[in-house]
Amino acid sequence: MDTFVFLLATGISRGLVIALFALSLVIIWRAARIVNFAQAAMAIVAVFVAVAVTGATGSYWLGLAAAVVTGAVIGAIVERGLIRLVPSTTPMPGMIVAIGLVMVLQSALAILFGPEHRPVPAPFPTTPIVIGGVPVLSPYDLFVLLIALVVLGALGLLFNRSTLGLQLRASAVAPEVSRMLGVRVSRMVTIGWMLSTAIAALAALLLVPAELGLNAHSADVLFVHAFTVAVLGGLDSATGALIGGVVVGVVITLVTGYIGAGIAPLAVLALLTLVLLVRPGGIFAQKEARTA
Repeated sequence: MDTFVFLLATGISRGLVIALFALSLVIIWRAARIVNFAQAAMAIVAVFVAVAVTGATGSYWLGLAAAVVTGAVIGAIVERGLIRLVPSTTPMPGMIVAIGLVMVLQSALAILFGPEHRPVPAPFPTTPIVIGGVPVLSPYDLFVLLIALVVLGALGLLFNRSTLGLQLRASAVAPEVSRMLGVRVSRMVTIGWMLSTAIAALAALLLVPAELGLNAHSADVLFVHAFTVAVLGGLDSATGALIGGVVVGVVITLVTGYIGAGIAPLAVLALLTLVLLVRPGGIFAQKEARTA
């Protein structure tokens, strides 16, 4: 039971990070109808900047802020400089450009920093806290949990309680109608990309200290898990990203703890297959048709 409690708590913490990254994919899909396969590479560029800022200033918080800001800037550059230039009648051209961007960014990072994993120290201890003889979350896990919950809560307020959020949602669901109502849809798409990449950069930064370290491919597995979560929940569903992220995080941690790390990807694949057999569009897929 002690092991189960520890693995469950750790799984929830990791699952919320996956949920954040999955939510970033959902935001781009809703804004531009593109699965951004370059999301992991773009996020890792921001993490490299964060690590450099932390090393230069000695402040983890400045590094965290740098990751978020850099992510937003990269998102704007990619949307304005690449995605906007390709045909948008179908998702395929944008996805092909995103795949090409992955190759460029990962190759550039490998050339500049090498293939080795660079250790990234956590800002808080990673040793689990023992309560009543039961190891639970470490201080760093609690920090990750808190940050993820704060960001998810802030996003909920943004999309449901603000004018900007309403414009973002309207532009995603009915862009032509939104234009007639005076909403600058192209600006909303850019903001969606900026917000998405900033969230992805934050999620990658939170995950790196708990993994092998930092290199060009550090967020690849995170992307795979987050993409699985987005498909499980439905690419249009923020709720699906949140719930699916926690479920997948718990499944990965429990399977890794009780059976072995090599079985965890198979468990996630089995879960994905089972859900798609029952609900091909995802568990929380919206039934309403996109109007434009």
